[in-house]
Amino acid sequence: MLRTIGLAFALLFGLAVLPQARAAADPQAVVQGIADDLAKAVEGHQSELKNDREKLLKLIDGILLPHFDIDYASILVLGQYARASTPEQRARFAKAFYESITHRYAEGLLNYTRGRVKVLPSRGEASDRKTIVRTQVTLDDGKPVAVDYAFRKTSDGQWKAYDVIVEGISYITNYRNQVGAEIQKSSLDALIKRLETQGTDTLKTMENEQQGG
Repeated sequence: MLRTIGLAFALLFGLAVLPQARAAADPQAVVQGIADDLAKAVEGHQSELKNDREKLLKLIDGILLPHFDIDYASILVLGQYARASTPEQRARFAKAFYESITHRYAEGLLNYTRGRVKVLPSRGEASDRKTIVRTQVTLDDGKPVAVDYAFRKTSDGQWKAYDVIVEGISYITNYRNQVGAEIQKSSLDALIKRLETQGTDTLKTMENEQQGG
């Protein structure tokens, strides 16, 4: 699951390599462009980026933030706790959550190779505000895995991704359950502080606790 999500996020990380005209296209065209172009962007640089994590994280910062709706995703992750939170808490949580996620899945970008992702035809009529882009990711062992990307159109007319759904499991829903359990045990402020100071370790702890480990 972790490796698959890493590859899934790698496509989001690849949005910045697209020409501006393509980036402004519909979500399916955007993801198709990523599948075609991402291999070119990372080919020959895997070893360099793997050995320079700071450079890899800076690369992700420059790529992911403009195209992933982290504020909207964070509100969905907070769920019922978003309503009672302050704007400052939501901003701190969004930043800490984003940084933890990028550290957790950064090396997924390095696992992307040509032909790993196939964009599938859309089903039914797409909404003018939200849509799902369906893809099939081929793992190292040749197993195909369904990975869907949820997009929404922002108030300024841009399509941004906000959720990754792997084999029917939404990362938003998954983390919402983990975050809710952590807030119930302590508080939102305590969770934010742990994410800000411990980041990836906090995510790993929440995942282990959810799995009963």
